[in-house]
Amino acid sequence: MNKVTKAAVLVSAIALLASPLAAKKIKWKLAMTWPSTLTPLASPPARVAEYVKAMSDGEFVIKAEGKEKHKAPLGILDMVKGGQYQMGHSGSYYWKGKDINTVWFTSMPLGMTPSEQYSWFYYGNGMKYMKEVYDKFGIYNYPGGNTGNQMGGWFRKEIKTVEDLKGLKMRIPGLAGEVFAKLGVSVTNIPAGELYTSLDRGTIDALEWVGPGMDIKMGFHKVAPYYYTGWHEPASEMQFMVNKKAFDKLPKKYQTMLEVAMKAASFDMYVENFSASLEAWDKMKTDFPNIKVKTFPKPVIGAMKAAAAEVYEAYATKDPKFKEIYTDYKAYMKKARAWSQMMQGGYLNLDK
Repeated sequence: MNKVTKAAVLVSAIALLASPLAAKKIKWKLAMTWPSTLTPLASPPARVAEYVKAMSDGEFVIKAEGKEKHKAPLGILDMVKGGQYQMGHSGSYYWKGKDINTVWFTSMPLGMTPSEQYSWFYYGNGMKYMKEVYDKFGIYNYPGGNTGNQMGGWFRKEIKTVEDLKGLKMRIPGLAGEVFAKLGVSVTNIPAGELYTSLDRGTIDALEWVGPGMDIKMGFHKVAPYYYTGWHEPASEMQFMVNKKAFDKLPKKYQTMLEVAMKAASFDMYVENFSASLEAWDKMKTDFPNIKVKTFPKPVIGAMKAAAAEVYEAYATKDPKFKEIYTDYKAYMKKARAWSQMMQGGYLNLDK
């Protein structure tokens, strides 16, 4: 081989190594709290993986794993923090035992609607507080898909007064559980796989899940006839968690791809769940005409509001960061609600 040929081969080799084809693929794993088949909760991780792979021409690959794979549905934060998974998908309020301020980024009893909350996240101080709260875990946190206003739950008997809540055994998580506990409810948090059996056998008297789109899969409507409208989770946002060290090592273009993909997938879950719920509710009305849709009586709602205020004030007294976020959240919600009532309320009332 002469010098010219050798030079040509060397140049070709260097060009190949520098080309995108020779670049090493980035492979991440994502752990989620839900089974991989539980849509729409499991939809955002799948879509993020799809979007990122397409935008990167297959150079950035994310493998999403459900709880059936990793066996630790409530261990997602720790696994992402520790680096076993570069990403996670869960609900922020599951970590209230680690930091009570994580509850602000899912949904608050009697709090903001999805549009109000998204506005607070992206154009208020929501994302700023999200970053501050999760910084100590070594995690970047992002909105991960909204269920919209969840229904208030399935009850075996009608709730007519506050007295009807006393002694009631109910599955309801988060701060809403603390609110109901103040009103005399015996609160429990039974695993999803045991909920139908517990309700059917009378182990519990009531439970909340999500809304028709997901509830119909669980069959609660077959054993509890009273279906109450929501109050406790008016804008339940899931969350994407990203290990900070892993994210910071990504090329800037991949960081942007990932953030865009998460935002798009989050919005899509909200629409998917809305569509699933309207279709499921239409079917449930036809197939199960004995379902009785109820709204909690005004005195009961009043008691809930008073109990919720007590819970919030108690945490604000103990935790300066909770007080700071609570003050900001209330002020933003007051402005947002005035507009929501005029814009959406006025329009929806046209049908009455």
